[in-house]
Amino acid sequence: MKIALKVNGQDVSADVAPNTLLVQFIRENLRLTGTHVGCDTAQCGACTVIANGRSIKSCNVLAAQMQGAEVTTIEGLAAPDGTLHPVQAAFKECHGLQCGYCTPGMVMSTVDLLAHHPDADEAQIRELLEGNLCRCTGYHNIVRAVQTARKTMAA
Repeated sequence: MKIALKVNGQDVSADVAPNTLLVQFIRENLRLTGTHVGCDTAQCGACTVIANGRSIKSCNVLAAQMQGAEVTTIEGLAAPDGTLHPVQAAFKECHGLQCGYCTPGMVMSTVDLLAHHPDADEAQIRELLEGNLCRCTGYHNIVRAVQTARKTMAA
């Protein structure tokens, strides 16, 4: 089946099998490998992208369901000149990562979190990120990164 959508501001279209997952389409068809495949069961959040202004787990959505959608992957966050998005910069500054495998999904979830809950306190941040698993950091630096990004974006 033919699908057409916008990914990272670019119009894309392709023929895909009806059972193609969005994460497969992003990684295999578009070669945007920053969106990671972790668990294949929508448990870990490594595949999180922003679709039509909301974070979704792309391993749990068919590419065909995204017909006409606007999707942003981790590759689409930085400015064209390479300037990091405030959330990316905060994760770097606060060392909100270790191995980095969960980081793209965690960053995308944070973008959504701050867009819809800009005044979230620490407990709310932890609750709102519970759909993203990190096996390395213990979450303290991730929460600090969210708080830092919030301050930067509010200024």
